[in-house]
Amino acid sequence: MSETKLCPVTKFTQIMGGKWKLRIINAIRKHEKLRFGKLHALVSPISRKVLTDQLKELERDQLIIREQFAEIPPRVEYSLTAAASQLCSVFSEIESWSDQHYK
Repeated sequence: MSETKLCPVTKFTQIMGGKWKLRIINAIRKHEKLRFGKLHALVSPISRKVLTDQLKELERDQLIIREQFAEIPPRVEYSLTAAASQLCSVFSEIESWSDQHYK
């Protein structure tokens, strides 16, 4: 059985599917680095568990970097990888299009 080659939009949708991942990436994009609590507030009404799961998936897919600092209390910051940073221009275009057509 041969594998069918997925179109690029389908691949993108499989990786970014769901209602949270694009919002998470967009929030980090606007702030460069975010701690969990701030990210949670920006992406609300997401639950803390769902945010944690989504962040793990984004890290697994090499779209975000999780940096943990050896401090008390512990501090973790999230930032975009180079691959995710390439999406920034796409987000800008989406914002422009949305503002133009859906004020």
